[in-house]
Amino acid sequence: MPFWKHLLYLGIAGGMLLYAVPQLAVGEGLGAGPVFGTVWLCFALLVIAAQLHELLGVDAKKRERLRQVKRMRKFRLQRKTEALANRYGKGA
Repeated sequence: MPFWKHLLYLGIAGGMLLYAVPQLAVGEGLGAGPVFGTVWLCFALLVIAAQLHELLGVDAKKRERLRQVKRMRKFRLQRKTEALANRYGKGA
């Protein structure tokens, strides 16, 4: 995903958080309102953490390694397919 999309989503999530936190009933018992507020706050923080994780490029090396593994699997599958095609005849 492009860099600007992560910034946009981070800004939207931060704006929602700034708008909603004063209105949430967190810490006022165990009713439906406080439980909803706590769960909503946790999800909002999770979204913000995910966007920061992508923006900071924490998984850049892991992502490159996964690309290499996928490329190798594709190469091996192609070789296997070619070997089977040669074994049983291409036009038969």
